Amino acid sequence: RPEAVTAAAQAELGDTVIPLGRAVGIKLFSDGVLVVGLSSLDTPEGPASPGRTSGLKAGDVITHINGTQVSSIEAVQAMLQELQGQAMTLTITRNDVSQEITAHAAQSSDDGQYKLGAWIRDSMAGIGTLTFADPETGLFGTLGHGINDVDTAVLMKLQSGAITPASVAGVVKGMNGRPGELRGAFSSSQTLGTLYANTQSGVFGYLQDPEAVTGTPVPVAQEAEVHTGQATILSNVSGTQVEEYTVEILKVYDDSRDTLDLMLRVTDPRLLEQTGGIVQGMSGSPILQDGKLVGAVTHVLVDHADRGYGILAQNMLDQAQQAQEQQESLAMEITQLRYAIGQGGGVNS
Repeated sequence: RPEAVTAAAQAELGDTVIPLGRAVGIKLFSDGVLVVGLSSLDTPEGPASPGRTSGLKAGDVITHINGTQVSSIEAVQAMLQELQGQAMTLTITRNDVSQEITAHAAQSSDDGQYKLGAWIRDSMAGIGTLTFADPETGLFGTLGHGINDVDTAVLMKLQSGAITPASVAGVVKGMNGRPGELRGAFSSSQTLGTLYANTQSGVFGYLQDPEAVTGTPVPVAQEAEVHTGQATILSNVSGTQVEEYTVEILKVYDDSRDTLDLMLRVTDPRLLEQTGGIVQGMSGSPILQDGKLVGAVTHVLVDHADRGYGILAQNMLDQAQQAQEQQESLAMEITQLRYAIGQGGGVNS
């Protein structure tokens, strides 16, 4: 719902949010296609590596071919067959900088298709945990960290995405030296909300029905209010049931550590018995202390399954606000461009 994004982007985040802890499916479609690897092809003329020859690198994002936007694997494949090995201009993003390179696809001897010799990805899906929802705007935050490509560790550039209902069917218990994980399934037909930003500090979007989210809003703690000692987390480690578990905040870091603002240890015997501590899929579990939302779980310590890192909630909200402002600025630029085009040379119809 693009219109909902624009309207909500004009509103400030409220002073209180509803902590959630609910498991959700997260689907993300990239803005362009990500190059995750390069390979050689067998062609009638012999081995060829057109991707490498053109200068493509793993981690590059292909956004356009000959000026035409491409956002899916199918779109890239169709363009390559249409051009049949002719010289083409690839617009790529590398380290957040856009540039153009020239490439020639080669015809594969295996199936006769024209290929670049590049492994590409256009979407990702998995299970995460909803951290909070703003009752005033319907904005939600999840994960507490960005969604990175599993092969290149590049932050996926978001074109569109959604969260869906999920249920946790089982847990691979974490052990020292071997992180555990939540296993479950999520619906592909029902949408709870749409995404508008994938950032290093979390994934953000807007709920389709904000009134469907129930819970008591709590204040968001400022960094100076977060301290070592007892706290709790909300997490969904079985079915759809969200429960509160005791943890201890061991350290609050003074310096900026991206998503590693604090260290915590699980102390609740129930959670230790179920999961061994912190496992993959619990990212985004809200951390509560002194009646306030102080952060979200982001990482597990591989050598200490009962311990992990978290991001400060204030940092998540700051990033959500910044992403809102970027969305609003982009919308204004598009509106101004459309107006300029209309003023400069429209035709009557």
